[in-house]
Amino acid sequence: MADTDSQPPERQPTHDDHAPEDRFAAFRHRSYALYWLSRFFSTFATQIFIVALGWQVYDITRDPLDLGLIGLTQFLPALLLVLVTGSAADRFGRRRIMALSAAIEASVAVALLIFTLSDPDEVWPVFVLLVIFGTARAFYSPASSALVANLVPADTFANAVAWNSSAWQTATIVGPVLGGLLYGVGATAAYAVATILFVSGAILIIAIKAPPQRIERETVSISTVLAGFDYIRREKVVFGAISLDLFAVLLGGAVALMPVYARDILSVGPLGLGMLRAAPGIGALAMAFWLARYPIRVHAGAIMLATVGLFGLFTVVFGMSTLAWLSILALVGMGAADMVSVVIRETLIQLWTPDQLRGRVNAVNQVFLGASNELGEFRAGTMAYLIGAVPAVVLGGFAAMGCAGLWAWLFPQLARVQHLDGRH
Repeated sequence: MADTDSQPPERQPTHDDHAPEDRFAAFRHRSYALYWLSRFFSTFATQIFIVALGWQVYDITRDPLDLGLIGLTQFLPALLLVLVTGSAADRFGRRRIMALSAAIEASVAVALLIFTLSDPDEVWPVFVLLVIFGTARAFYSPASSALVANLVPADTFANAVAWNSSAWQTATIVGPVLGGLLYGVGATAAYAVATILFVSGAILIIAIKAPPQRIERETVSISTVLAGFDYIRREKVVFGAISLDLFAVLLGGAVALMPVYARDILSVGPLGLGMLRAAPGIGALAMAFWLARYPIRVHAGAIMLATVGLFGLFTVVFGMSTLAWLSILALVGMGAADMVSVVIRETLIQLWTPDQLRGRVNAVNQVFLGASNELGEFRAGTMAYLIGAVPAVVLGGFAAMGCAGLWAWLFPQLARVQHLDGRH
């Protein structure tokens, strides 16, 4: 079961640049199909787990601060262990890390099931278990992101990324709904289903034939541990792609203020809030299916910059809108534009990064993504408190548009990138 040291050869594309691609090209590879299903189960389980946990904690304490601590407790292990998790993904088999992480997550779900049966009146054990869960996720994420490049040839990678994104979007749209329904039956039901999905994900990953992976053989040192940061700093295309997403989401994120818009600006109530929260995911999912059929083959860097600008523009429209239907359409557009940027960014990061560094680079990328989302919500809330919700969202949208233009100037190498199939 040991991973080998060779890397799969990169195939040069032979199809016409304007012909539609086989929508299921990535699934023609059995290992990727198992990987996709495993990751879908894991993401779905995580959504059910977190929704049920949030409800349960709030039922016990009635303190909204505890809800914020749930997110922080999950994010901190990824931040604190970034030098360890990425190095592990490069030094050990990525399948094994994913399977072990999923097994630990399943164990946490079982522990919470037992905790629930004890009729608890304190929540500190929940946060202890969440630290363990967050640590497992911190190891899972870089290994998972890095592994997919070992499962499909380079000319199919963008198709694989699009399907990965569609799985994530589907799970994040449907998972919370199912989690809420299961919690209505009982918290134990939610944790039981999450356990089954985590275990299934672990089994599916183990079923994958050991893929080729260039294992990092160097002696562990400060330079090898920091190699991911060093590579990102030197490789302007990768640095530009990661930092663009960080600042665009940090400045342009509006999710945290949706309750304000639903109640005070659009007057659509809780049901309308649900529609607002679902709209970006619907746009992203539709775009992911489109990109699976019609992948981006030329002008990739320019398209990425343009879609970040569109993300900012749709954010401005949403911020200024007082019509529910227009706001929903703007959010759909935001999700679709963001999905194009995500697919290009993830493909660039994986294909431009040497296999022996992918784990460390992905660990840094995961921290950047988490920071942009967490800090973006904090930025939006703080600005809304200081200047009001509408100015906070509108200015954030203009800032995201500005980032697209600024990054085109700061990283001309990124703007000149043409292909996403391994041809630089």
